[in-house]
Amino acid sequence: MITPMTATFDVNATLGADELVRLTALQMAERLRAGTTTSVELVQAHLDRIAAHDGDVRADAAGDRGVRAYLHVNTDEALAVAAEVDAIRAAGGPEADALHPLAGVPVAVKDNIVTRGQPTTAASRMLEGWLSPYDATVVARLREARLPILGKTNLDEFAMGGSTEHSAFGITRNPWDGDRVPGGSGGGSAAAVAAFLAPFALGSDTGGSVREPAAFTGTVGVKPTYGAVSRYGLIAMASSLDQIGPAARTVADAAALQQVIAGHDPQDSTSLADEPADLTAAARGRDLAGLRVGVVTDLPADAFHPGIRAGFDEHVAALREAGAEIVEVSCPSFDAALGAYYLIMPSEASSNLARFDGVRYGHRVVPDGGGTIEQVMGATRAAGFGAEVKRRIILGTYALSAGYYDAYYGSAQKVRTLVQEDFARAFEQVDVILTPTAPTPAFELGAKTDDPMTMYVNDLTTIPANLAGIPGMSVPGGVVDGLPYGLQLMAPTRQDARLYEAGAALERLVAQRRGGPVWAEAPELEKGAQRATTATTAGGRA
Repeated sequence: MITPMTATFDVNATLGADELVRLTALQMAERLRAGTTTSVELVQAHLDRIAAHDGDVRADAAGDRGVRAYLHVNTDEALAVAAEVDAIRAAGGPEADALHPLAGVPVAVKDNIVTRGQPTTAASRMLEGWLSPYDATVVARLREARLPILGKTNLDEFAMGGSTEHSAFGITRNPWDGDRVPGGSGGGSAAAVAAFLAPFALGSDTGGSVREPAAFTGTVGVKPTYGAVSRYGLIAMASSLDQIGPAARTVADAAALQQVIAGHDPQDSTSLADEPADLTAAARGRDLAGLRVGVVTDLPADAFHPGIRAGFDEHVAALREAGAEIVEVSCPSFDAALGAYYLIMPSEASSNLARFDGVRYGHRVVPDGGGTIEQVMGATRAAGFGAEVKRRIILGTYALSAGYYDAYYGSAQKVRTLVQEDFARAFEQVDVILTPTAPTPAFELGAKTDDPMTMYVNDLTTIPANLAGIPGMSVPGGVVDGLPYGLQLMAPTRQDARLYEAGAALERLVAQRRGGPVWAEAPELEKGAQRATTATTAGGRA
């Protein structure tokens, strides 16, 4: 049985729309099963809030202070699925008994995960207006469980960025401060969850793109073990690093969503054959007594915001006081992980994005007077790709070129092996490893767009988990200078259940110390430019 996060939750309470959207996903599910709320009411409450507060990510309207989390709002289909779930529950019988426990709870999907009949753009002009003819495996599993899909969320173009400022269709704002970024590349999913525009959402994590936005928005973000969740239907950036994962307000909600989408998929050659563990049970947590928590000694203290460093140290002390065993672990290769990642990732991105040439896939630009295939490809890529995508393609192509492959890409893969070996040694001593999720709180919009290296450094602590293929999770740790920050837990490969156990225990500890969850402290949103939630066009505009 799925249980809500808080013991004070009253399933029978009469709630207005504004109160409904502030429930956790599991609380929503419990009310649906109890019959005190309908799925149509839940979906409509979220659609109304999107209309009031999201604004239009595709238009810089004067005075638009909306979150701009969504590229596409899936109004008609979401309401139709909700009505279907309500009808099945009302009729009772075997079909109602067979409904998934989360049936009727709405969800959002990052716009680099293909969704049949809806625009999937990866936030790029290259795919503007493209309607997918098939579903990604994770989306098919959402549909099978009858979770209404609210829409597709904004991201950095082709998931390349750490701020969601590199979308071809406009920025997403941080719900905590509209002048700051929500993180990236999955800032749209995290912002939607933090702003109560969705109870949970799917993202993708290549070097921290679920976890960093979670840290910046006071939410929970999880990168599962590589292969635990199918990548079929995810528009690939770096195939050996990409992993779809959940964004949510609580650890239990994230576990419930990962439980829906996890499991072997024969359409994904990297999919693990393991039977998924019971993550919902794991997310009930464990006693901190006896939990061996590793603290990495090799992270440079001066790389972290003083408030985050102090908050991290306070939480380590609180864990020790609660009975956890704190163990210092050395991971010397972490110092080279950032450089290795920024060779491996662009190399694989260069290979994956080669298909978007105006001939095989993507938007086509034909030069005036026609042109050769090479000229069409050049014109298409010049117009279809943004600056950050071009930057990474050029870097990756150079690293893979003759004479440089071994020096750059080959050497980076050797560093990757060292990172994996460091984790293996560390996990012989500890159950989980704890670090800050990001070195700083959310930075101001535009602060790092002219200096890509400063943005890349924000991935300092998240990248090692992707290089090693292990699961990682960001849990809200507190607030610094009025902005949330995250605590990252990492566990051994295939030990996602252990990660959720420790994450739920850490979440409870933080909430006890603060008198409630961090996400509940988010300030009320400013009004956005009114956004319609009627049927959308093929171009994806709401």
